[in-house]
Amino acid sequence: MRFLSRRLVMPNDLNFAGSLFGGRILEWIDEEAYIFASCQLDQKSLVTKHMGAITFEASAFQGDVVEFGLEIKHVGRSSLAVTCVVRNKGTKQNICVADDIVFVHINSDTRKPEPHGKTKEQLDLLKIEPPM
Repeated sequence: MRFLSRRLVMPNDLNFAGSLFGGRILEWIDEEAYIFASCQLDQKSLVTKHMGAITFEASAFQGDVVEFGLEIKHVGRSSLAVTCVVRNKGTKQNICVADDIVFVHINSDTRKPEPHGKTKEQLDLLKIEPPM
């Protein structure tokens, strides 16, 4: 799994108990997963169709840096499913795992699904080693 981006937990990201609000982390996951899927498919016209199991494993607090790991789970004709792991950058402890996030490529005019033209094999070739 490649950890591709980071966010700083700010005061406006916290719930009443002083930890990262679950809704905020889900918003971030949807955005990060869209960016990842869009870059993999080289397409902008994607919509979130489904988010499967979401497991909250630990809390994050103000000042924590969280990082997002993403990987392709499945490639369909017009869809791409990804898994996202959010972890604390300092401790490497998983905060949240969102499995089976499905994006569908749509025609921007008709808003109907259409093939994205990529295969799992083609996308596997795009994997790059992380910088040192």
